[in-house]
Amino acid sequence: MKTIQFREAICEAMSEEMRRDESIYLMGEEVAEYNGAYKASKGMLDEFGAKRVIDTPISELGFAGIATGSAMNGNRPIVEFMTFNFSLVGIDQIINNAAKIRQMSGGQFNCPIVFRGPTASAGQLAATHSQAFESWFANTPGLKVVVPSNPADAKGLLKSAIRDDDPVIFMESEQMYGDKGEVPEGEYLIPLGVADIKRKGTDVTIVSFGKIIKEAYAAAEQLAKEGIECEIIDLRTVRPMDHKTILDSVKKTNRLVILEEAWPFGNVATEITYQVQSQAFDYLDAPIVKINTADTPAPYSPALLAEWLPNKEDVMAAVKKVMYRTA
Repeated sequence: MKTIQFREAICEAMSEEMRRDESIYLMGEEVAEYNGAYKASKGMLDEFGAKRVIDTPISELGFAGIATGSAMNGNRPIVEFMTFNFSLVGIDQIINNAAKIRQMSGGQFNCPIVFRGPTASAGQLAATHSQAFESWFANTPGLKVVVPSNPADAKGLLKSAIRDDDPVIFMESEQMYGDKGEVPEGEYLIPLGVADIKRKGTDVTIVSFGKIIKEAYAAAEQLAKEGIECEIIDLRTVRPMDHKTILDSVKKTNRLVILEEAWPFGNVATEITYQVQSQAFDYLDAPIVKINTADTPAPYSPALLAEWLPNKEDVMAAVKKVMYRTA
């Protein structure tokens, strides 16, 4: 094992795959000369050259379309969006072309492409730069959606995403790029669609993903001092979703809390809630509790932003609620 930053894990995954397969290339704003907006492609231009690490104009629709057509013709592009907020400019190419071409062509074309970059809030970036898009893209048949929460998962999942023959949305966080963690050395992949039990517990299941899962870890440590043992499941892949791991855990703990950094209406937590109540209702000893952001655009004020985001205290309160314990 070695300890590296999240951004370094991303860079290693891309570089290893590009060494393995010459059809893979990286394109996006500032990925080459500037080493990436968040330095996730540091050194890649020097190693692979300007034909495989390509700086693009500020035109997400344009380069998303170029990459989609390229993928249909035998290449395996990685497209970096500086933030998924900017992917809205290119979303027509992602949803109406990349996601649908296999079905629309009767299987004659596939589209092995990875769209990657940061999602959700990242401090004082305000309303138009603080949106979570996991549920948006997961609502689209033909797309796979991956949201790692640590460097090891980021590397293993990204390598699998690059090798996948269908389009993958790979969502990171500006606030995780500097996170450090142990990453296995040598070749390793994590299969898409497999959740991971990060913490074993017997009293309550907490399901989360991405950077907000850190609040679940902090809450679980505090709750353990009070005699409540939480089982924490990291989804890792939002679509396809690992329903079995969630259901098996709920059948053991009989209680479920879902923590997600997204607006409350029609999100990933809503889908999990439906699946659990439809397949494991008789195992539930309390109603499922969802924890989300406030149902407003993200504020700029640090004080308001702290109130807007879910936190450790919210998780603890939710766990005690399903345990029928007073705060």
